[in-house]
Amino acid sequence: MDIVTLGIIREGKVPPDKRVPLTPSQCKSLIEEYPNLKIVVQPSPIRAYSDQEYKDAGIPLSEDLSACDIIIGVKEVNIEDLIPGKKFMFFSHTIKKQPYNRELLQAIVDKKIQLIDYEVLKDTSNKRILGFGRYAGIVGCYNGLLTFGRKHGLYNLKPAHECRDRKEVEEELKKVQLPQNAKIVLTGFGRVGHGAREILSEISIREVDAEAFVSQEFDGPVFTHLDVSDYYARRDGGAFNKSEFYSDPTPYKSTFPRFLPHADMYIPCHYWSDKADYIITRDDLKAKDVRLSVVADISCDIDCAVACTIRPSKISDPVYGYNPHTEGEDDYMKEGVIAVMAVDNLPCELPLDASEDFGSELIKEVMPHLLGDDEDKIIERASETSLEGGLTEYFSYLEGYLAGTE
Repeated sequence: MDIVTLGIIREGKVPPDKRVPLTPSQCKSLIEEYPNLKIVVQPSPIRAYSDQEYKDAGIPLSEDLSACDIIIGVKEVNIEDLIPGKKFMFFSHTIKKQPYNRELLQAIVDKKIQLIDYEVLKDTSNKRILGFGRYAGIVGCYNGLLTFGRKHGLYNLKPAHECRDRKEVEEELKKVQLPQNAKIVLTGFGRVGHGAREILSEISIREVDAEAFVSQEFDGPVFTHLDVSDYYARRDGGAFNKSEFYSDPTPYKSTFPRFLPHADMYIPCHYWSDKADYIITRDDLKAKDVRLSVVADISCDIDCAVACTIRPSKISDPVYGYNPHTEGEDDYMKEGVIAVMAVDNLPCELPLDASEDFGSELIKEVMPHLLGDDEDKIIERASETSLEGGLTEYFSYLEGYLAGTE
Protein backbone atom coordinates (compact mmCIF):
# COMPACT_ATOMS: atom_id res chain seq x y z
CA MET A 1 0.00 0.00 0.00
CA ASP A 2 1.42 3.38 -1.02
CA ILE A 3 2.31 5.84 1.72
CA VAL A 4 0.25 9.05 1.68
CA THR A 5 1.77 12.12 3.33
CA LEU A 6 -0.60 14.75 4.68
CA GLY A 7 0.75 18.20 5.49
CA ILE A 8 -0.86 20.75 7.81
CA ILE A 9 0.11 24.19 6.56
CA ARG A 10 0.74 27.23 8.74
CA GLU A 11 -2.15 29.72 8.55
CA GLY A 12 -0.92 32.78 6.69
CA LYS A 13 -3.88 35.13 6.51
CA VAL A 14 -3.91 38.48 8.30
CA PRO A 15 -5.37 38.91 10.86
CA PRO A 16 -3.97 35.54 12.05
CA ASP A 17 -6.26 32.58 12.63
CA LYS A 18 -5.40 30.26 15.52
CA ARG A 19 -7.60 27.38 14.38
CA VAL A 20 -6.25 24.10 13.00
CA PRO A 21 -7.91 21.48 10.77
CA LEU A 22 -6.64 18.65 12.98
CA THR A 23 -5.56 18.75 16.62
CA PRO A 24 -2.45 16.86 17.82
CA SER A 25 -4.52 14.03 19.32
CA GLN A 26 -6.60 13.77 16.15
CA CYS A 27 -3.43 13.49 14.05
CA LYS A 28 -2.26 10.65 16.28
CA SER A 29 -5.62 8.88 15.99
CA LEU A 30 -5.64 9.22 12.21
CA ILE A 31 -2.20 7.64 11.88
CA GLU A 32 -3.34 4.73 14.05
CA GLU A 33 -6.44 4.29 11.89
CA TYR A 34 -4.61 4.59 8.55
CA PRO A 35 -1.24 2.72 8.71
CA ASN A 36 -0.22 4.05 5.28
CA LEU A 37 -0.64 7.67 6.40
CA LYS A 38 2.11 10.07 7.45
CA ILE A 39 1.35 13.54 8.80
CA VAL A 40 3.76 16.50 8.81
CA VAL A 41 3.01 19.85 10.45
CA GLN A 42 4.52 23.15 9.39
CA PRO A 43 5.67 25.04 12.51
CA SER A 44 3.56 28.02 13.60
CA PRO A 45 3.83 30.51 16.48
CA ILE A 46 0.13 31.40 16.41
CA ARG A 47 -1.79 28.13 16.54
CA ALA A 48 -4.08 27.40 19.49
CA TYR A 49 -2.19 24.11 19.72
CA SER A 50 1.57 24.57 20.05
CA ASP A 51 4.31 22.95 17.97
CA GLN A 52 5.38 21.10 21.11
CA GLU A 53 1.92 19.54 21.48
CA TYR A 54 2.22 18.10 17.97
CA LYS A 55 5.72 16.82 18.78
CA ASP A 56 4.45 15.23 21.98
CA ALA A 57 1.81 13.42 19.91
CA GLY A 58 4.56 12.01 17.69
CA ILE A 59 3.86 14.30 14.73
CA PRO A 60 7.01 15.62 13.00
CA LEU A 61 7.43 19.32 12.18
CA SER A 62 8.84 20.58 8.89
CA GLU A 63 9.02 23.96 7.19
CA ASP A 64 9.13 22.17 3.83
CA LEU A 65 5.85 20.51 2.80
CA SER A 66 6.95 19.76 -0.76
CA ALA A 67 7.09 16.01 -0.06
CA CYS A 68 3.42 15.97 0.98
CA ASP A 69 0.72 14.57 -1.29
CA ILE A 70 -2.14 16.49 0.33
CA ILE A 71 -1.85 19.82 2.17
CA ILE A 72 -4.65 21.07 4.40
CA GLY A 73 -5.33 24.29 6.28
CA VAL A 74 -8.30 26.32 7.44
CA LYS A 75 -8.47 29.69 5.66
CA GLU A 76 -7.20 30.72 2.21
CA VAL A 77 -3.58 29.78 1.55
CA ASN A 78 -1.34 32.67 0.46
CA ILE A 79 -0.40 32.47 -3.21
CA GLU A 80 3.32 32.37 -2.39
CA ASP A 81 2.72 29.28 -0.19
CA LEU A 82 1.03 27.21 -2.90
CA ILE A 83 3.08 24.21 -4.08
CA PRO A 84 2.55 23.14 -7.71
CA GLY A 85 1.10 19.72 -8.48
CA LYS A 86 -0.34 19.09 -5.01
CA LYS A 87 -3.80 18.53 -3.58
CA PHE A 88 -4.84 21.38 -1.25
CA MET A 89 -7.89 21.46 0.99
CA PHE A 90 -9.10 24.67 2.68
CA PHE A 91 -11.86 27.29 2.62
CA SER A 92 -11.05 29.17 -0.60
CA HIS A 93 -13.98 31.63 -0.64
CA THR A 94 -14.16 31.52 -4.43
CA ILE A 95 -17.37 29.60 -5.18
CA LYS A 96 -19.46 32.79 -5.02
CA LYS A 97 -17.04 34.55 -7.39
CA GLN A 98 -15.53 36.65 -4.60
CA PRO A 99 -13.44 39.30 -6.42
CA TYR A 100 -10.78 39.42 -3.70
CA ASN A 101 -9.84 35.77 -4.29
CA ARG A 102 -9.82 35.67 -8.09
CA GLU A 103 -6.02 35.85 -8.20
CA LEU A 104 -5.81 32.97 -5.73
CA LEU A 105 -7.93 30.72 -7.97
CA GLN A 106 -5.93 31.80 -11.03
CA ALA A 107 -2.70 30.84 -9.24
CA ILE A 108 -4.16 27.48 -8.22
CA VAL A 109 -5.01 26.70 -11.85
CA ASP A 110 -1.63 27.95 -13.11
CA LYS A 111 0.20 25.73 -10.60
CA LYS A 112 -1.95 22.70 -11.52
CA ILE A 113 -3.24 22.23 -7.99
CA GLN A 114 -6.33 20.21 -7.10
CA LEU A 115 -8.32 22.49 -4.81
CA ILE A 116 -10.76 20.65 -2.54
CA ASP A 117 -12.98 23.28 -0.93
CA TYR A 118 -14.42 22.49 2.51
CA GLU A 119 -17.43 24.66 1.74
CA VAL A 120 -18.67 22.37 -1.03
CA LEU A 121 -18.01 18.99 0.57
CA LYS A 122 -21.47 17.40 0.47
CA ASP A 123 -22.98 13.99 1.08
CA THR A 124 -25.02 12.01 -1.43
CA SER A 125 -28.16 14.02 -0.53
CA ASN A 126 -26.27 17.25 -1.30
CA LYS A 127 -26.06 18.32 2.34
CA ARG A 128 -22.91 20.08 3.57
CA ILE A 129 -20.83 17.82 5.79
CA LEU A 130 -18.23 20.20 7.19
CA GLY A 131 -18.01 23.67 8.68
CA PHE A 132 -17.44 25.82 11.72
CA GLY A 133 -21.12 26.79 11.92
CA ARG A 134 -21.79 25.20 15.28
CA TYR A 135 -19.13 27.29 16.97
CA ALA A 136 -20.25 30.41 15.11
CA GLY A 137 -23.63 29.85 16.79
CA ILE A 138 -22.11 29.12 20.20
CA VAL A 139 -19.84 32.17 20.23
CA GLY A 140 -22.38 34.44 18.55
CA CYS A 141 -25.12 33.68 21.06
CA TYR A 142 -22.68 34.17 23.93
CA ASN A 143 -21.66 37.51 22.44
CA GLY A 144 -25.32 38.45 22.16
CA LEU A 145 -25.85 37.83 25.86
CA LEU A 146 -22.64 39.75 26.62
CA THR A 147 -23.98 42.67 24.54
CA PHE A 148 -27.37 42.57 26.28
CA GLY A 149 -25.68 42.76 29.68
CA ARG A 150 -23.59 45.76 28.60
CA LYS A 151 -26.44 47.58 26.89
CA HIS A 152 -28.71 47.39 29.91
CA GLY A 153 -26.10 47.51 32.68
CA LEU A 154 -27.17 44.12 34.04
CA TYR A 155 -23.96 42.05 34.21
CA ASN A 156 -20.49 41.82 32.68
CA LEU A 157 -19.21 38.76 30.80
CA LYS A 158 -15.61 38.16 29.81
CA PRO A 159 -15.27 38.33 26.00
CA ALA A 160 -15.23 34.85 24.47
CA HIS A 161 -11.77 35.34 22.95
CA GLU A 162 -10.40 35.98 26.45
CA CYS A 163 -11.78 32.63 27.66
CA ARG A 164 -9.49 29.64 27.29
CA ASP A 165 -12.23 27.31 26.11
CA ARG A 166 -15.93 26.56 26.16
CA LYS A 167 -15.76 25.37 29.76
CA GLU A 168 -14.75 28.87 30.84
CA VAL A 169 -17.50 30.34 28.64
CA GLU A 170 -20.04 28.21 30.48
CA GLU A 171 -18.68 29.44 33.82
CA GLU A 172 -19.14 33.03 32.63
CA LEU A 173 -22.74 32.31 31.64
CA LYS A 174 -23.58 31.79 35.31
CA LYS A 175 -23.41 35.58 35.64
CA VAL A 176 -26.28 36.10 33.19
CA GLN A 177 -29.36 37.53 34.90
CA LEU A 178 -32.02 38.46 32.36
CA PRO A 179 -35.03 40.58 33.33
CA GLN A 180 -38.16 38.62 34.19
CA ASN A 181 -39.92 39.94 31.10
CA ALA A 182 -37.00 39.42 28.65
CA LYS A 183 -37.87 37.89 25.28
CA ILE A 184 -35.41 36.56 22.69
CA VAL A 185 -36.04 35.49 19.09
CA LEU A 186 -33.81 32.97 17.30
CA THR A 187 -34.00 32.09 13.59
CA GLY A 188 -32.20 29.26 11.77
CA PHE A 189 -32.13 25.49 12.36
CA GLY A 190 -28.80 24.54 10.80
CA ARG A 191 -25.48 24.03 12.58
CA VAL A 192 -25.41 27.71 13.50
CA GLY A 193 -28.89 27.83 15.00
CA HIS A 194 -28.38 24.65 16.98
CA GLY A 195 -25.06 26.03 18.27
CA ALA A 196 -26.87 29.12 19.53
CA ARG A 197 -29.48 26.93 21.23
CA GLU A 198 -26.70 25.15 23.12
CA ILE A 199 -25.83 28.46 24.80
CA LEU A 200 -29.44 29.33 25.55
CA SER A 201 -29.76 25.92 27.23
CA GLU A 202 -27.01 27.00 29.65
CA ILE A 203 -29.04 29.92 31.06
CA SER A 204 -32.37 30.07 32.84
CA ILE A 205 -34.71 30.73 29.94
CA ARG A 206 -37.85 28.94 28.82
CA GLU A 207 -38.78 28.15 25.20
CA VAL A 208 -42.25 29.12 23.93
CA ASP A 209 -43.87 28.88 20.52
CA ALA A 210 -44.16 31.82 18.14
CA GLU A 211 -47.81 32.61 18.81
CA ALA A 212 -47.41 32.54 22.59
CA PHE A 213 -44.37 34.80 22.23
CA VAL A 214 -46.38 37.59 20.57
CA SER A 215 -49.61 37.16 22.52
CA GLN A 216 -48.59 36.41 26.11
CA GLU A 217 -46.46 37.74 28.94
CA PHE A 218 -44.52 35.35 31.15
CA ASP A 219 -43.17 35.27 34.70
CA GLY A 220 -39.61 34.73 33.51
CA PRO A 221 -37.38 35.22 30.44
CA VAL A 222 -38.37 33.27 27.32
CA PHE A 223 -37.15 32.61 23.80
CA THR A 224 -38.78 31.37 20.63
CA HIS A 225 -37.00 29.48 17.86
CA LEU A 226 -38.75 30.44 14.63
CA ASP A 227 -39.12 28.24 11.59
CA VAL A 228 -39.14 30.12 8.28
CA SER A 229 -42.93 29.73 8.06
CA ASP A 230 -43.20 31.77 11.27
CA TYR A 231 -41.71 34.88 9.66
CA TYR A 232 -42.57 34.57 5.95
CA ALA A 233 -46.03 34.22 4.38
CA ARG A 234 -47.41 34.08 0.86
CA ARG A 235 -48.32 37.49 -0.51
CA ASP A 236 -51.60 36.08 -1.88
CA GLY A 237 -52.61 34.64 1.49
CA GLY A 238 -52.15 31.04 0.38
CA ALA A 239 -50.62 28.22 2.45
CA PHE A 240 -46.89 28.29 3.17
CA ASN A 241 -44.92 25.72 1.16
CA LYS A 242 -41.37 25.29 2.43
CA SER A 243 -39.95 23.59 -0.67
CA GLU A 244 -41.51 26.28 -2.86
CA PHE A 245 -40.11 29.01 -0.62
CA TYR A 246 -36.57 27.64 -0.83
CA SER A 247 -36.73 27.21 -4.60
CA ASP A 248 -38.35 30.62 -5.21
CA PRO A 249 -39.00 32.97 -2.26
CA THR A 250 -40.34 35.85 -4.40
CA PRO A 251 -44.06 35.02 -3.83
CA TYR A 252 -43.46 35.43 -0.09
CA LYS A 253 -43.24 38.47 2.19
CA SER A 254 -41.62 38.90 5.58
CA THR A 255 -43.92 38.85 8.60
CA PHE A 256 -41.10 39.29 11.08
CA PRO A 257 -42.14 42.87 12.03
CA ARG A 258 -44.89 41.38 14.20
CA PHE A 259 -42.15 40.22 16.60
CA LEU A 260 -40.50 43.64 16.92
CA PRO A 261 -42.90 45.02 19.59
CA HIS A 262 -42.26 41.91 21.74
CA ALA A 263 -38.60 40.93 21.29
CA ASP A 264 -35.73 42.44 23.30
CA MET A 265 -33.04 40.53 21.42
CA TYR A 266 -32.85 38.90 17.99
CA ILE A 267 -30.29 36.20 17.11
CA PRO A 268 -30.28 35.59 13.31
CA CYS A 269 -28.71 32.23 12.43
CA HIS A 270 -30.62 31.59 9.22
CA TYR A 271 -29.58 31.19 5.60
CA TRP A 272 -31.01 34.08 3.57
CA SER A 273 -31.40 34.29 -0.20
CA ASP A 274 -30.98 37.64 -1.92
CA LYS A 275 -34.16 36.80 -3.83
CA ALA A 276 -36.17 36.88 -0.59
CA ASP A 277 -37.80 39.85 1.10
CA TYR A 278 -35.65 41.57 3.69
CA ILE A 279 -36.55 40.13 7.09
CA ILE A 280 -36.41 43.53 8.80
CA THR A 281 -36.31 46.77 6.80
CA ARG A 282 -35.10 50.20 7.90
CA ASP A 283 -38.70 51.40 7.94
CA ASP A 284 -39.71 48.47 10.15
CA LEU A 285 -37.23 49.63 12.79
CA LYS A 286 -38.67 53.17 12.82
CA ALA A 287 -42.04 52.03 14.18
CA LYS A 288 -42.86 53.51 17.59
CA ASP A 289 -43.65 50.16 19.20
CA VAL A 290 -40.30 48.50 18.38
CA ARG A 291 -38.90 46.92 21.56
CA LEU A 292 -35.76 45.40 20.02
CA SER A 293 -32.56 46.65 21.68
CA VAL A 294 -29.93 44.01 20.77
CA VAL A 295 -29.24 42.09 17.56
CA ALA A 296 -26.58 39.37 17.64
CA ASP A 297 -26.35 38.85 13.90
CA ILE A 298 -24.50 35.56 13.48
CA SER A 299 -25.62 35.23 9.84
CA CYS A 300 -24.02 38.64 9.23
CA ASP A 301 -25.58 39.52 5.87
CA ILE A 302 -24.53 43.13 5.46
CA ASP A 303 -27.05 45.92 4.81
CA CYS A 304 -29.80 43.65 3.55
CA ALA A 305 -31.75 40.94 5.38
CA VAL A 306 -31.58 42.57 8.83
CA ALA A 307 -31.43 46.31 8.24
CA CYS A 308 -29.48 47.29 11.36
CA THR A 309 -26.52 45.11 10.35
CA ILE A 310 -24.76 47.81 8.33
CA ARG A 311 -21.22 46.44 8.63
CA PRO A 312 -19.31 43.52 10.12
CA SER A 313 -17.58 44.10 13.46
CA LYS A 314 -14.27 42.86 14.83
CA ILE A 315 -13.49 40.47 17.66
CA SER A 316 -11.62 43.27 19.44
CA ASP A 317 -14.58 45.66 19.07
CA PRO A 318 -17.66 43.48 18.54
CA VAL A 319 -20.54 45.89 19.15
CA TYR A 320 -21.74 49.02 17.38
CA GLY A 321 -24.98 50.96 17.48
CA TYR A 322 -27.63 51.45 14.80
CA ASN A 323 -29.88 54.47 15.09
CA PRO A 324 -33.17 53.62 13.34
CA HIS A 325 -34.08 57.28 12.83
CA THR A 326 -30.84 58.42 11.23
CA GLU A 327 -30.28 55.00 9.61
CA GLY A 328 -26.64 55.28 10.60
CA GLU A 329 -24.15 54.24 13.22
CA ASP A 330 -24.41 55.67 16.73
CA ASP A 331 -23.42 55.02 20.35
CA TYR A 332 -25.04 51.68 21.20
CA MET A 333 -25.55 52.72 24.82
CA LYS A 334 -27.97 55.50 23.83
CA GLU A 335 -31.68 55.07 24.41
CA GLY A 336 -33.42 53.96 21.21
CA VAL A 337 -30.20 52.83 19.53
CA ILE A 338 -29.95 49.11 18.71
CA ALA A 339 -26.76 47.38 19.86
CA VAL A 340 -25.50 45.21 16.98
CA MET A 341 -22.99 42.38 17.37
CA ALA A 342 -21.91 41.33 13.87
CA VAL A 343 -18.51 39.64 14.18
CA ASP A 344 -17.96 37.70 10.95
CA ASN A 345 -15.28 35.25 12.15
CA LEU A 346 -16.84 34.07 15.41
CA PRO A 347 -15.31 30.55 15.65
CA CYS A 348 -11.86 32.19 15.89
CA GLU A 349 -12.79 33.29 19.41
CA LEU A 350 -12.74 29.72 20.74
CA PRO A 351 -10.06 28.15 18.53
CA LEU A 352 -9.35 25.12 20.74
CA ASP A 353 -12.96 23.92 20.82
CA ALA A 354 -13.78 24.99 17.25
CA SER A 355 -10.75 23.07 15.95
CA GLU A 356 -11.63 19.97 17.95
CA ASP A 357 -15.19 20.02 16.62
CA PHE A 358 -14.11 20.64 13.01
CA GLY A 359 -11.37 18.00 13.09
CA SER A 360 -13.76 15.42 14.47
CA GLU A 361 -16.12 15.97 11.52
CA LEU A 362 -13.20 15.99 9.08
CA ILE A 363 -12.06 12.58 10.32
CA LYS A 364 -15.55 11.09 10.34
CA GLU A 365 -17.02 12.53 7.14
CA VAL A 366 -14.12 13.35 4.81
CA MET A 367 -11.00 11.29 5.53
CA PRO A 368 -12.52 7.92 4.51
CA HIS A 369 -13.09 9.40 1.02
CA LEU A 370 -9.86 11.40 0.87
CA LEU A 371 -7.64 8.52 1.99
CA GLY A 372 -9.67 5.64 0.55
CA ASP A 373 -12.11 4.98 -2.27
CA ASP A 374 -14.23 7.98 -3.23
CA GLU A 375 -17.13 5.89 -4.50
CA ASP A 376 -19.71 8.58 -3.72
CA LYS A 377 -17.55 11.26 -5.38
CA ILE A 378 -17.45 13.29 -2.17
CA ILE A 379 -13.96 14.60 -2.95
CA GLU A 380 -14.49 14.74 -6.70
CA ARG A 381 -17.61 16.91 -6.37
CA ALA A 382 -15.79 19.29 -3.99
CA SER A 383 -12.75 19.71 -6.24
CA GLU A 384 -12.92 23.10 -7.95
CA THR A 385 -9.77 22.49 -9.96
CA SER A 386 -7.79 19.51 -11.22
CA LEU A 387 -4.15 18.46 -11.28
CA GLU A 388 -4.29 18.99 -15.06
CA GLY A 389 -4.66 22.73 -14.53
CA GLY A 390 -8.27 23.81 -15.02
CA LEU A 391 -11.73 23.96 -13.50
CA THR A 392 -13.56 20.68 -13.03
CA GLU A 393 -16.94 20.11 -14.67
CA TYR A 394 -18.69 20.85 -11.38
CA PHE A 395 -17.29 24.38 -11.30
CA SER A 396 -17.34 25.33 -14.96
CA TYR A 397 -19.62 28.24 -14.02
CA LEU A 398 -16.50 29.95 -12.64
CA GLU A 399 -14.87 30.28 -16.08
CA GLY A 400 -15.76 33.95 -16.55
CA TYR A 401 -14.77 34.76 -12.97
CA LEU A 402 -11.46 32.96 -13.41
CA ALA A 403 -10.77 34.78 -16.68
CA GLY A 404 -11.64 38.15 -15.14
CA THR A 405 -14.49 38.82 -17.53
CA GLU A 406 -17.19 38.80 -14.84
